[in-house]
Amino acid sequence: MPHAAASAPSNNLHAAYLDYLQQTGRGNRPYWHAARVFFDRWSDPQRWAAEPLEVRLAADAHTRPIITFLILHQGLRPGYDYLLERKLSTFWRELADSPLAAGVERFMAAAEELGFSMRVRLATGSQVPARLLIQAGRPLEQLTLADLEEFTTACAARSTRTGKDHRHYLSAISNAHRVLFHLGIIDTLPKMSGPVPFAERLAEVSEPIRATMIAYLERKRATCQPKTVSALATRLKHFGLFLAHIDPELTSIAELDRQRHIEPYLAFLVDAVNPKNGEIITVADRSRRVIALTGFLTDITEWGWEQAPARKLIFRDDNPKLPQMLPRYLPVDADRRLTEELRDRPGNALAACALRLQRACGLRIGELLDLELDCVHQVPEHGSWLKIGLGKLETERMAPLDEEILDLIDRIIQLRTHGRPMPHPRYRRPAQFLFTHHGRRLGQGAVRAELDRAARQAGLGHITSHQLRHTYATALVNAGVSLQALMALLGHASAEMSLRYGRLFDTTVRAEHERALDLTKQQARTPARGRAHLPLADITGGKDWKDTPLIKSRMAGGFCLRAPAQGACSGRLLRAPAQGACTYANICEHCPSFHAEPSSLPVLAAQRVDAEALAHDAENRGWIAEAERHRRLIARLDHLISEAQAG
Repeated sequence: MPHAAASAPSNNLHAAYLDYLQQTGRGNRPYWHAARVFFDRWSDPQRWAAEPLEVRLAADAHTRPIITFLILHQGLRPGYDYLLERKLSTFWRELADSPLAAGVERFMAAAEELGFSMRVRLATGSQVPARLLIQAGRPLEQLTLADLEEFTTACAARSTRTGKDHRHYLSAISNAHRVLFHLGIIDTLPKMSGPVPFAERLAEVSEPIRATMIAYLERKRATCQPKTVSALATRLKHFGLFLAHIDPELTSIAELDRQRHIEPYLAFLVDAVNPKNGEIITVADRSRRVIALTGFLTDITEWGWEQAPARKLIFRDDNPKLPQMLPRYLPVDADRRLTEELRDRPGNALAACALRLQRACGLRIGELLDLELDCVHQVPEHGSWLKIGLGKLETERMAPLDEEILDLIDRIIQLRTHGRPMPHPRYRRPAQFLFTHHGRRLGQGAVRAELDRAARQAGLGHITSHQLRHTYATALVNAGVSLQALMALLGHASAEMSLRYGRLFDTTVRAEHERALDLTKQQARTPARGRAHLPLADITGGKDWKDTPLIKSRMAGGFCLRAPAQGACSGRLLRAPAQGACTYANICEHCPSFHAEPSSLPVLAAQRVDAEALAHDAENRGWIAEAERHRRLIARLDHLISEAQAG
């Protein structure tokens, strides 16, 4: 309810104060004397509020109860400067019986529902809403954003005047702002520290160049995400600072010269230092700066800007070649230890659950934190699915869920705090987000802090949240998931993006390696010249000699087993090792001077049967040339058998 006016006749206020003292069991001669002096001097107490701060703060211990009474019960507005200098412990004790009590109690109840601890609720309640209600002179429901802004300005003025830090007030104001938003009193959330304006970020760039760059960035805001434009601003700033250093007289981008400006800049990037860590920038960062500059010059040329250069200045070979790095997944043991730490010993329970969900579903961190409360969809006969909203590639997708992940999401819903829907950064509509706490969304900083803590406790090195996505994808590849399914689950727009994971554990490479390794082991068991022969069972591994993965030849009086590396090929073997059968294998059978006698027919027939078996074995192994060698022997044996039969 509205506070009572403070302009009542002084005798009425004086009497009301004396009655108040009597009702509260306080009061003595010094109190009565102080009251008479105060009301004699300021018949309208609001005139006291107009006095300089020094005068208002000069009230002694017997006069301050009068001011407290007038503030809490008679609607006196003493000014934020005074309220910020007074500790409100006495106000807080007497608040319950004042018209301000209902508003403060409603605020405190809402803060508790949003998950604020008792300590934070009391600190915030005494520092902000109590002072707002006093100075605004209106009930809680009628407070406005302007009231918060006025109080914020007063806090800054006090800090300037006294040199005292006011960051704790700013934190309390932000908390109060969020509570008032979720109560439906204020329609906006506190503004987070956004990007610095382009003019300020590019302040060190020479004016003519700066104006062109700012105009370009403003144009890109129409078609690109804010983070993309912010990154462009940073990379163009590097080029602008370079130009200001080497050619401060340059007045337009149109005057750029490849030899005087572009090539020196490309050389400069090789040794450029990252100001954040003092190290030379990575090749990837160099590439991003070159790409940003290339896009800037190309765009303004295509748009027909008068500041565009007259000719092309940057070419394909100017962009450094990026190293083809494999995805950085976590080994199985590290993955298990990190998961156990997040599950069993979380520091920030909500952030720990977020990281576990990211690992379980392979989400990007932005996609993770943008999940909405209704993100789980039950599809009859098709199970549960997670709806992943617009992400890095501006696409939506669905990911299948199992019971373990559903239990994790239920746990997240228990941990989150409820409140009013908040603006969605991509859909530009109010949304109930899955990850909320204390009236705001869970931030990337909190997630990274929990990951750093868990990795440290698990005895692991530095881990990024994106490595959890790589680990998820790697596990799928190891399980034999198809490329099409991997693309869908990761939200990749091209097969090339998903093929990076396929190169981690290529099953074809492994199969070829194992086959070659098997042959190498067989070679190790093959007798070398000049050494004692191994028993045949050791060479064949106990198998029939015709089934061994070796180069085999059947002679009239026996057979020959050779490892592929033991001699030059008699012909090129397709899909076989580079070396193969002995050059002299079956040389006698193929010699035109060789003749068979009728008594040799049983030997030749047996040799032909084995040659036929060897031909089939070579064909099954894909050794085409080796099979043809055996077929030629079979043809020659058929001729010799016919000749022997003819006598």
